[in-house]
Amino acid sequence: MTQVAAVVAAGLFLAMAAFQASLAAGAPLGAHVFGGRNAGMLPGRLRLISGVAAALLLVFAGVVLARAGAVSSPEGLAGLLTVSCWLIAGFLVLNTLGNLVSKSRFERTVFAGTTGVLAALTAYVALAA
Repeated sequence: MTQVAAVVAAGLFLAMAAFQASLAAGAPLGAHVFGGRNAGMLPGRLRLISGVAAALLLVFAGVVLARAGAVSSPEGLAGLLTVSCWLIAGFLVLNTLGNLVSKSRFERTVFAGTTGVLAALTAYVALAA
């Protein structure tokens, strides 16, 4: 069951990474992120932040998959993977809270729900693996 949770989490992380990468590439979806203050294409600084977010989301997917044993990782990293999963879960809880208070309806609904589910899945993998 842990590997299933990790694969579902990884799929959600990948979907969010794709969305952030599209923002970084200039997709005109700015009204849906960063509090909805930027209609259309994001300004350069926020596009850079979206690019970094996309990369981090890919790393998060890899960490969760490695912790669950769904992908191999170097020996001796089990403790680091556990701590990393807890840090990611904590970050996702904070992210969910931020999304819930956003002026963007998309962030309050889609992103808050997604990051909330990801927080729960990541915590489950940290506990269960």
